[in-house]
Amino acid sequence: MLVAPIHVRVYPENADAFIAETRENHGASINEPGNHRFDVLQTPDDPTRLVLYEAYVSGHKKTAHYLNWREAVANMMAEPRRGESMNGPFPV
Repeated sequence: MLVAPIHVRVYPENADAFIAETRENHGASINEPGNHRFDVLQTPDDPTRLVLYEAYVSGHKKTAHYLNWREAVANMMAEPRRGESMNGPFPV
């Protein structure tokens, strides 16, 4: 299982639009075969900072909904998103 906390910082004026685009990607992602988890976390004192926490078997970054999301939010981010690739030993 691959686990990826993705750190995102968006421009303040794009926070709501980023959440809306991410909600669509989330809805499709959680229905992918092999998806174990996809959480969207927003810092309470700074709504421009988010973490997308994803746990999946494989193939997520090749789906149409992910590619559409990536394109839709590209100009909303104040800095490049930063992902950490990790292995998840469990759940199996």
